[in-house]
Amino acid sequence: MANERFEMVAKTFQGLEDVLAEELRALGAENVEPGKRMVSFEGDLEMLYRANLSCRTALRILKPIYKFIARDTDELYEYAKEFDWGKLMSPSSTFAIDTVAYSDEFTHSRFVTYRIKDAIVDWFKDRYGDDVRPGVRLQDADVMINVHIAGDRVTLSLDSSGESLHKRGYRVAQTEAPINEVLAAGIILKSGWRGDCPLVDPMCGSGTFLIEAALIAANINPGVYRRHFSFENWRDFDPELFDRLYNDDSNEKEFNFKIYGADISPKAVEIAEKNIKSAGVGRMIELETKPLSAWTEAPANGVLVTNPPYGERISSDDMEGLYELIGSKLKNVFKGYHAWIIGYHEEYFHRVGLAPSTKMPILNGALECQLREYIIFEGDYKSFRSQGGRLRDVEEKKEQRAGGFKDRRRNEFKEFRKDRDGGFRKESGRDGDERRQGPRDRRKPGEERPFREKRAERRENRAKEPRNKLEERYRPGGKRSGPQERDGFRKDSDRRERGFDRGERRGFDKDRRGFEERPRQSENPLAIRRNPEALKSITGKQPTLPVMRARKNKEE
Repeated sequence: MANERFEMVAKTFQGLEDVLAEELRALGAENVEPGKRMVSFEGDLEMLYRANLSCRTALRILKPIYKFIARDTDELYEYAKEFDWGKLMSPSSTFAIDTVAYSDEFTHSRFVTYRIKDAIVDWFKDRYGDDVRPGVRLQDADVMINVHIAGDRVTLSLDSSGESLHKRGYRVAQTEAPINEVLAAGIILKSGWRGDCPLVDPMCGSGTFLIEAALIAANINPGVYRRHFSFENWRDFDPELFDRLYNDDSNEKEFNFKIYGADISPKAVEIAEKNIKSAGVGRMIELETKPLSAWTEAPANGVLVTNPPYGERISSDDMEGLYELIGSKLKNVFKGYHAWIIGYHEEYFHRVGLAPSTKMPILNGALECQLREYIIFEGDYKSFRSQGGRLRDVEEKKEQRAGGFKDRRRNEFKEFRKDRDGGFRKESGRDGDERRQGPRDRRKPGEERPFREKRAERRENRAKEPRNKLEERYRPGGKRSGPQERDGFRKDSDRRERGFDRGERRGFDKDRRGFEERPRQSENPLAIRRNPEALKSITGKQPTLPVMRARKNKEE
């Protein structure tokens, strides 16, 4: 039973899906597929325990148990009631329901929660009597059920984590608006830092970046600080397997550098010291009370990660001046660093005065923030580039100005894939140009061609045929008689012979339906009178147009 493989879903913040997928693959998960704010994967009970203990960027681990399609709340209730809830809980158990709905029909998540709760309670009442039913508990329930609705597709899952995994268990105090632990770990992992050089946070607040960096550097599982996981209440919980994984520290390693933190607030530094002591990583971190303006030197060739105030919940007296100071310190103190800064306002980022090498959209709670990397190099950009350095955003702008270099490369790659996978080939035409040929014929002798090949050939032949005789006559390369121009239209001399004025388009009318020919000589005498050339050919003289006299005023 413990080795049975099943589907799981790991929830995370938008922007961290790729990092979480890498974590799961490193743990040995199979069929890892990143999605939006989630990563699906497969594994056994051991993998479920490992994911909860080890994943730094997962918010919770879900185990889908029941999927169905419901178009209204009545169908939702009926299908939910059909599930065998006795496999998961007893009448003495407690349960809680968390609902997320993206649907035009199910617009009220709370009402969905009520209908699922009614279905579970009624399932037990039908089997044990009206007075026998499990209880509903919002906190610390025995079984936590996650309901996810996308359109009319409903997925019921068991929440194996319980409390969100960002609540590691080491935080004993916090400053105002601390950064989420999962987001802090994700930013550090995105930076590529794995403990192979010093790390600095000059505005550390309650020390979240410092502690998460220490856990990454020493490869300590973030879940070891938690007191409880929801899967410990499940009927198939294996305590021996979980204890073995929980106590396994064979993958932990030594950290040969230091993590440096500072903050202008003595209260914030005091809170950070308590959290660092609670996490047991004090030997790896040096902490002091120091404003950003007091930084005059830094360890060589390090990484800087920080979360400065946005001006939303936490603000400075001079926000623009603060970001100008950040830029100044990066240029003058943190030379040779890769600096990663998460921020919210574009105008504050401009005050840094440096071109970012990377911009990543990332959510910090409800705020749509940006994570930017600044590579601090000495000298000018040309020298930096000659040494193999590269600012990705700068290079991409140059490529765009050069005429869509990336698009051309993308198209070339598509052509290569067709040539490799689809059996297409290129051959040179008579004029030396390459032209696309159809797929190679891989049929066995006597085997009939598939219908899709015949249909493609008919479409190709139909596209080559003219839509009407006139288009055949006047399209470039078509069959035409009489004097011709290179663009497919008759010469002006030929047009004048047929009664056309040189400056007017009376013979042809180009519109969305192609080329449409008008009558060369109308039988309407008024129309002939309007054409001086035609009238001259009939009368033998140039016509004189009558001049209309002004209408007399009746009052005169």
